[in-house]
Amino acid sequence: MDWWRLDLNPKVVAAVRKANIQSMKEILSLSGPDLQRLTKLSNRDVQYLHKTVAVATKSDPVVTALQMYNGQCPFPTQNQRLSMGCPILDLLLRGGIPLMGITEIVGESSAGKTQICMQLCLSVQFPCRYGGQESGAVYICTEDAFPNKRLQQLIAFQPMLRDDVPADVVNNIKFGNNIFIEHVADVESFNHCLSKRIPILLSRGLIRLVVIDSIAALVRCEFGAADSIVKAKCLQKFGTMLHHLSHRFCSPIICVNQVTGAVSDSHLAHSELGLLDRRVLPALGLTWSNQLLMRLMVCRTHICIEGKLPEGEVCASTTGTVIRRMEIIFAPHLPQSFCNYIINEQGVRGMKETGINRAETTLFSPCDNLL
Repeated sequence: MDWWRLDLNPKVVAAVRKANIQSMKEILSLSGPDLQRLTKLSNRDVQYLHKTVAVATKSDPVVTALQMYNGQCPFPTQNQRLSMGCPILDLLLRGGIPLMGITEIVGESSAGKTQICMQLCLSVQFPCRYGGQESGAVYICTEDAFPNKRLQQLIAFQPMLRDDVPADVVNNIKFGNNIFIEHVADVESFNHCLSKRIPILLSRGLIRLVVIDSIAALVRCEFGAADSIVKAKCLQKFGTMLHHLSHRFCSPIICVNQVTGAVSDSHLAHSELGLLDRRVLPALGLTWSNQLLMRLMVCRTHICIEGKLPEGEVCASTTGTVIRRMEIIFAPHLPQSFCNYIINEQGVRGMKETGINRAETTLFSPCDNLL
């Protein structure tokens, strides 16, 4: 160790060498009295030696909670987000999807989960200054075939949806060439995909987003009611693998999940449903919930909007564009809140305040069909 690179008194350097201390790690691992006994230095010199070595080995600055709250965190990956492709939804999420961690989008059928995921696959391809990552995405399908026709429609309408991006930038992006589609039918092939195929794409910089649609379909097909322990271990394994990929390559993981009906009020009491009253719960239980960084729940309402946004007239009818709702169930950096959105030919678009009270809005649930 070249001790002369540090801002130390020559007397201190000579004492350290005489004590045969070879690295800064040894100094930091020794207590003050032990270091004083080995080097024969004064207490003041030992304290200064500890402080100098600690400053030299510190790789990242200390950040206070107030700095993080005000968005002044010096770590660039902490501040970066993947845009949802809509400024209103980005405002709800304070910038978009975090780059590191697993984000779950859960909801009943026809709530718009796949539409949101496809829009994220397009958003990730934009330059960083427009909320993207300048890279592609991999879309893992575990249920139905990938909706390629809908993807082509979304690509065609990108210049209209992303009017915040210059037209020449949008036209120069080859959206269809940067989305890798993988169909997985069982747990074994999904494990092989996570451990072999996806790391190659990430290491080559071809993708910066992983979408799994959906995680519940795999587990429900493989495990029965009596296999709860094996299922829990499998979910923990997949969660660990996904976290490793996300943190190693600084890439967000989006997992689509299904919902189940609440059998009794006791199930609702022990669950975290957010601000809105529902009779459905996210599938896969607490084991999977503990793997998540953020959970977003989406749903349909019985309210439709006539005309075009933002001048559209909101009315309770059976015609027009159905209003859907996105709610933050939990996230370490966000409060519980929600936002209305619609899905049209351009994609997913958030709605500003429309004067709809929460009490006036009824949510659509699969259980409604059984009544």
